[in-house]
Amino acid sequence: MRHVLDQGFRPFFLLAGLWGGLTVPLWLASHAGHIAIAPIYGDRNWHAHELLFGYAATAVAGFLLTAIPNWTGRLPVRGWPLAALVGIWVAGRAAMLSTAVIGLLAAAVVDLAFLATLIVIALREIIRGRNWRNLIVIAFVILLFIANALFHASVISGASADLALRLAIATLVMLIVLIGGRIVPSFTRNWLVKRGAKLPAVFGTVDRIAMAVSVPALIVWVVQPFGVPASILSGVASMALTVRLARWRGWATAQEPLLLVLHLGYLFVPLGFFAIAAAPWLGSPHGTVVHLWTVGAIGTMTLAVMTRASLGHTGRVLTASPVTTGLYAAMIGAALVRAVAPLTPFYTELLLLSATAWSAALIGFVFAFWRVLTGPRAVTA
Repeated sequence: MRHVLDQGFRPFFLLAGLWGGLTVPLWLASHAGHIAIAPIYGDRNWHAHELLFGYAATAVAGFLLTAIPNWTGRLPVRGWPLAALVGIWVAGRAAMLSTAVIGLLAAAVVDLAFLATLIVIALREIIRGRNWRNLIVIAFVILLFIANALFHASVISGASADLALRLAIATLVMLIVLIGGRIVPSFTRNWLVKRGAKLPAVFGTVDRIAMAVSVPALIVWVVQPFGVPASILSGVASMALTVRLARWRGWATAQEPLLLVLHLGYLFVPLGFFAIAAAPWLGSPHGTVVHLWTVGAIGTMTLAVMTRASLGHTGRVLTASPVTTGLYAAMIGAALVRAVAPLTPFYTELLLLSATAWSAALIGFVFAFWRVLTGPRAVTA
């Protein structure tokens, strides 16, 4: 355990897996009336908030605290400063469960402190390292903080929190479009080079167009998710992102699940846009769109990055074990089942199946990677 504070990915990937895996069964138990969780928020709002700001934001924190030293050449945040940030995260989760005692305003302040502190740390490191290119990534984290603040303001004022939740989802989806567009073709290229295979297309006009059309499509979806403009823009974004993904030659990585899962996770982004585009004509439920992105894109991509970074940054071989491959299958299965559940007469049964698969993937990650994330770096021969 003494190594757990060596780098940011270690504690935050463990916390993301643990909390993400526990949040869903806790929500289901609350939804069924067996327990009461944050009744002031309502179990739906608490569930959505904790998966977006308690799970996904935690995975983002682990990624950022690990990537920034590579971007800047500076030493990583570790030791007591990292422990303090972990403590702020824990306080936020406790505050969200204690609103009946401390009140909504106090809970909001404590919860918001985590992303605020993370932003300050990230900005300090990037500015001192003069790594201006990656300020755009921090801009999205700031947008995620704004979405969280809007969520709390909405609940405190008695308004719907749906706008804030859509803003958070859109921010995380755009982070996947941006960061995924860097790492997926890069990792794929490195793997294919060793095998003498045809390489992914280099970054170019197609990538710029795909990213450019995704932004207005997401903005319109956040503001007016059910209108024809959102449908048209999302259709364009879906096609552009699908073409972009195809140019990365994901099918050539079928022998290595550690790579293939990145392509499959990214695929859920254009699938979500397609569901928005089809909604006015096919009547696809809004829950299908949301969960193609939250469980499919966000869940799969975060799990893929957490497993790969955990192996790579602790000196392990970059290949997926059968157990890790099973975790990927569980997460992708959870996404597909949750997306189709509203379209069938077996909604409750499929909801439980999806929730079980989601929790199995994340709790399974904690068990499978516990020694990797808490132990010393592997000694290479």
